[in-house]
Amino acid sequence: MANTALTRSKAGMYRLQGLDCAGCAAKIEASLQRELDPEASVSFATLTLMIDPSQIIAAQEIIDRIEPGVTIISPTEASTPSQRSLSGVNATNGTHHGEQGHGHDHAHGAQEGVKLWPLISAGTLFSLGLIFRGQLASITNGWGEYLVFITAYLLVGRNVIITAIRNATRGQIFDENFLMTIATIGAFAIGNFPEAVGVMLFYYVGELLQDMAVTRSRGSIKELLDIRPDTAHLVTGTGSIDVNPMEVQIGDTILIRPGERVPLDGRIIEGESFVDTSALTGESVPRRVAPGKTILAGMINSSGLLQVQVTKAYGETALARILELVENAASRKAPTEQFITKFARYYTPAVVFSAALVAVVPPLILPGAIFRDWLHRALVLLVISCPCALVISIPLGYFGGIGGASRQGILVKGANYLEALADVDTVVFDKTGTLTEGVFEVQRILPADGFSPEAVLDLAAQAEVHSSHPIALSILQAAGDKEFTEEGEFQEIPGKGMRIVVHGSEILVGNAKLLTSHGIDFAPPASQGATMVHVAKDRQYAGSITIADSIKTDAPNALHKLWHLNVKETAMLTGDALSTARQVGETLGIDTIRAELLPHDKVAEIESLLATKGTRGKLAFVGDGINDAPVLTRADVGIAMGGLGSDAAIEAADVVIMEDRLEKVGEAIEMARYTRRIIIQNIVMAFGVKAIFIILGIFGVATLWEAVFADVGVALLAVMNSTRALRFEPSSQQVCSSTCLYKHRQAQMAG
Repeated sequence: MANTALTRSKAGMYRLQGLDCAGCAAKIEASLQRELDPEASVSFATLTLMIDPSQIIAAQEIIDRIEPGVTIISPTEASTPSQRSLSGVNATNGTHHGEQGHGHDHAHGAQEGVKLWPLISAGTLFSLGLIFRGQLASITNGWGEYLVFITAYLLVGRNVIITAIRNATRGQIFDENFLMTIATIGAFAIGNFPEAVGVMLFYYVGELLQDMAVTRSRGSIKELLDIRPDTAHLVTGTGSIDVNPMEVQIGDTILIRPGERVPLDGRIIEGESFVDTSALTGESVPRRVAPGKTILAGMINSSGLLQVQVTKAYGETALARILELVENAASRKAPTEQFITKFARYYTPAVVFSAALVAVVPPLILPGAIFRDWLHRALVLLVISCPCALVISIPLGYFGGIGGASRQGILVKGANYLEALADVDTVVFDKTGTLTEGVFEVQRILPADGFSPEAVLDLAAQAEVHSSHPIALSILQAAGDKEFTEEGEFQEIPGKGMRIVVHGSEILVGNAKLLTSHGIDFAPPASQGATMVHVAKDRQYAGSITIADSIKTDAPNALHKLWHLNVKETAMLTGDALSTARQVGETLGIDTIRAELLPHDKVAEIESLLATKGTRGKLAFVGDGINDAPVLTRADVGIAMGGLGSDAAIEAADVVIMEDRLEKVGEAIEMARYTRRIIIQNIVMAFGVKAIFIILGIFGVATLWEAVFADVGVALLAVMNSTRALRFEPSSQQVCSSTCLYKHRQAQMAG
């Protein structure tokens, strides 16, 4: 399931202006996928279109044919990916088409200067018509009644009628405009004037309230993402000037004053302060920064004045990538969302056909059945049949879940991964840097005969001078300030170590497999649970270096949380020695431990675990996102730890934990399940209410008024329910030590 790229290589993101209806978004997406690009995606939640840029002209032609008034806005209007992303959210207030052609009246009140006059005028006429209906009928011989109610009807329903007629001429019959038009005209035909006007009036109010709820939901998402700094204080020879962050170059120096948001990624060269990282990591505790420390765009400088040397251009900052990632997530739809979209295409025609049968069949076969009564019941079914509650609320629910996870420092790349997270029952961990700190220190050096400890350390440092592996860095740190030549032949052997040839001598530094594969006979000392690095020079064993790593302080609590969430199995895959892996795994109570693995061995282990799993549960792999890219890709859900600012982590994983906290893995699963509960509630509520009113309508109990509630009212409730996902807070739990964790796990396994 994991993807290998942040977005599809050919896809571009475009803003859709004038899109104010979830049903229209579904129709546009279906038409584009059928006629142009099978991978095209339309998001009503963010008002964006993902499509191959070469198809954009043809896409606009298709949209003009099926939904006039919806316009694709070129991404060139925004200079950076994050601006393009935010432009989609900012489009909330950008529906200008109104009466120009699209015809839905969802947003006219909220987004076109609050058009309350049709509502007020129609409501006044409707009230007068109800109060003086008898007098109007007697004084004007019935025409006054027609005039008052039809005028009120047209005030709030004219756009619905016009759109229904226009769509019908294009063969688009089964939409809410057609259904409302037929139902209300039918009510006029059988003499139910107040009911016809009341239905359209209630529909207008409901759509207005529904649009306000959607707008508020988008506003919450926009607020979440609207963390772009507008200016940067660029240091010049004469002081500082305010410029657009996009104009700042790598290597420039900027000032960040107290209370300001950091505009660009960089390294602090002067000043100390505490920074608020909550917008990026979800962590509320301020973080101390000082010269030499990295600071990222989006953080807030709390106290001191900072001078920062810029290390990344604006479009490549962690903040820009996060914004782009969250926005792009809307294009990856969950299976539930895809199913509902397809279901809606068949549901409405089926209900319309059923309504026709209700109107025609009973009067023909039931003694005493009156056609007028059964036609009224059929009209009720027509109003109920619109699936707007599902089409609107489910995408908003998933997008709210993605936004809520982002607030907690968890980036989920799409609704499909959020849904997969909810089904995770097996979690597999990398060891180094994931379960352990990944900060190694040289504990002892055991030289072989003929070598001194200093010589063994120097040989190892010479081999590791080109490596960025944590073990290599610990060896170089232990060697001190000595300079080693960077010339010669350097070869990194994955999963084993380094081989170099310098000054005519071959040096091997790595695990026992490396030396054995080169025919070196030696007796390795006992590792006692630590990492052992072996050194050889010119095929002669020189000695070993013992390097220790420590378990992360939050690892026990993180494992406890996973078991509390009923994760059935945990496993650890590592390239480290078996003794080291066992010490970590058994301390944490991990079920399965696999050690001394090469990268392809880890993939094979994942394949084996997937083969033995059930069909429903999902497997998540948690790693650093750099060395474990193949495994992250093969797992059902790849989770990268501490991936903030790491291109490799963001590219390889499906979920990125922006802060190096293992507890966030459990929070991600908890968030996914919370979102799924909201989605299920919406589905049950929508289908349940509609089913009840369909039955009541068939038996003649429900009126058109109640049918409108079953349509618009349920959609409004579902949208409001979906916004709860944005306010998700992880559950608190008791901190669990390693000893507590081990006892808990043993009791769980015994039980």
